Amino acid sequence: MNKILLIIKREYFSRVKKRSFIVMTILGPVLMAAMFIVPIYIATQEGDTKKVGIVDETGMFIGRFPNTDNLIFTNLTGGIENAKKMLTDSSFYAILYIPATKVQVPNSAYLYSAKQPSLNVTSYIKSQMSMEVEKYKLEASGVDPELILSAKTNINLSTFQIDKSGKEEKSFTEVSMIVGWVGGFMIYIFIFMYGAQVMRGVIEEKTSRIVEIIISSVKPFQLMMGKIVGIALVGLTQFILWIIFTGAIVLTFTAIYAGQITPENTKEILMSEQNRIVPDEAYDGFTNIEATQMNIAMEAIQSINFGLILSFFIFFFIGGYLLYASLFASIGSAVDNEVDTQQFMLPITIPLILSIVMIPYIVNNPEGPLVFWFSIIPLTSPIAMMARIPFGVPYFDLALSVVLLIAGFIGTTWLAGKIYRTGILMYGKKVTYRELWKWIKY
Repeated sequence: MNKILLIIKREYFSRVKKRSFIVMTILGPVLMAAMFIVPIYIATQEGDTKKVGIVDETGMFIGRFPNTDNLIFTNLTGGIENAKKMLTDSSFYAILYIPATKVQVPNSAYLYSAKQPSLNVTSYIKSQMSMEVEKYKLEASGVDPELILSAKTNINLSTFQIDKSGKEEKSFTEVSMIVGWVGGFMIYIFIFMYGAQVMRGVIEEKTSRIVEIIISSVKPFQLMMGKIVGIALVGLTQFILWIIFTGAIVLTFTAIYAGQITPENTKEILMSEQNRIVPDEAYDGFTNIEATQMNIAMEAIQSINFGLILSFFIFFFIGGYLLYASLFASIGSAVDNEVDTQQFMLPITIPLILSIVMIPYIVNNPEGPLVFWFSIIPLTSPIAMMARIPFGVPYFDLALSVVLLIAGFIGTTWLAGKIYRTGILMYGKKVTYRELWKWIKY
């Protein structure tokens, strides 16, 4: 046991002291925090005011493009060719040309600009033109457009889960889907990333013949286990540091810029998210809407059982990593270089790839029979079960998945040990599946 601990310490400290580990430990939280911070920060910044000239040969849209905080519309005369010349001296950001058509209602327009127009500008123009055309068609049919507008109703659907005792608990499907996606994908990345480190480490020691010296002092199985556990601790250390640093960055940003996120900024965020322009009248009483949305957001966040999610994330990360790392170690011991690993990697990576491909199906139908089998089979359960947990998993399914994953790790470790003890000292020979089978039976 002391020899395994020495190997664990060697693997752990040799990796955490590397420059790549330090860089990724710092860069990872910055990138993750940026996904939350950048959209909010951009939304709080005032954009440049853009002038758009309109040449409307139909006369139908004159005065129908209300100015916004960032867009100013001006009706032009003199034809489209004269209007295009105004783009060269930067008088206008873009020129909107609505040509006369044989039919009464135009269904196309042209936007000329010196640069590629932004999505917000094109979305706004299409939205306003569609609104006017729809209004014209309704009036032509004798239908009051205000009647249609007043008939539109937004339905707020609240979902609740009732357990066997009759207790009700509010649920948020969208939040569960996001947490399931992120949890499953992170397990997938960690298993691949740190499992590959085990394989490369074994190949390096084998090709440099250092392993021959190490084997003289420890058993091959002890060397394999020490390497697997040591790299697992490196992964856990990096994950915990990522969580701490990401949280610190997000909280610091929130504390500094909290005062800059105003109802007006939130309005712009909502407008950009919907890719359409909502009339200012729709934002009357916006403070109440904002308060309601903030309450819903806070309630959704509070509905996440972070303790349960993190606990099982760590377990399934460790369990899945140990299972696959033992297989990666056996592959590394059987070959002389990374090129030769390709033939053995495919059977091992197929379950992982299937699991990540199944995530959309899992989050849409977490109780399906196929999902059940994916979440209890050890080769796929780390990812599949992690995607199911936010939706609530029966205790029996969870316990069965845990027990089978532990049994799977023990089984793959025994299997990998058989291959490792023979392959670690095998040089210059192309290994086949038949050869591996002989090593397992030996």
